[in-house]
Amino acid sequence: MTGQARTLIVEDDPTVAVVHRGFVESHPRFVVVGEARNGADALHLASALRPDLVLLDLHLPDIGGLDVLRRLRLLPGPPVDVVATTAARGLDSVRQAMAGGVVAYLVKPFTSATLRERLDEVWQRREDVRRAQTTLDQEEVDQLLAGPRSATTLPPKGLSERSRTLVQEALTRLCGPADDASAAEVAEAVGMSRVSARRYLEHLVTEGQAQVGPRYGATGRPENRYRPV
Repeated sequence: MTGQARTLIVEDDPTVAVVHRGFVESHPRFVVVGEARNGADALHLASALRPDLVLLDLHLPDIGGLDVLRRLRLLPGPPVDVVATTAARGLDSVRQAMAGGVVAYLVKPFTSATLRERLDEVWQRREDVRRAQTTLDQEEVDQLLAGPRSATTLPPKGLSERSRTLVQEALTRLCGPADDASAAEVAEAVGMSRVSARRYLEHLVTEGQAQVGPRYGATGRPENRYRPV
């Protein structure tokens, strides 16, 4: 996934909508592309704008938020991620929202930090889906369904948790406040092959535990460099 995740805010209270817009736009990977005050406008804007994410209030003046959620699932194209933002605390509301496929359920009022954590998870889940193969085995299916919060407990096939920890610790040791390291440097520090080290490093990037970026050498060929987050 490239660029920013396009977000539609559905909230009938203008004051709350302003707050939620500020929360979303404080995250560098998300941008607000529209706001709706009721369910009808929400469905119209979702169809017209094709957002990646909808922050959906469940209490709307015309169409119930859960009904809006069901109708969003009928729109053509890739399914939109939905985060429910609501004061509804009842078990029935939560269960219906889960059945409708929400990726998170936030009880109002919530803080910017709470929403940011959920946005991080939304972004990571979308990245996991983007990087996945067309055909998945059971372990890969389980990992996608488990979501980002469980990613560190489910290393990909062929990777061990112990080696992952060793690679992460080596990366931290090698990188100072402004430094990064190559897969070869990490491999030497851990005592494994460069190819294996690169697989673990890419897994750490997927988990959100490391960052990767190219560095161009004298030959003009880029080398991926890693640093802990």
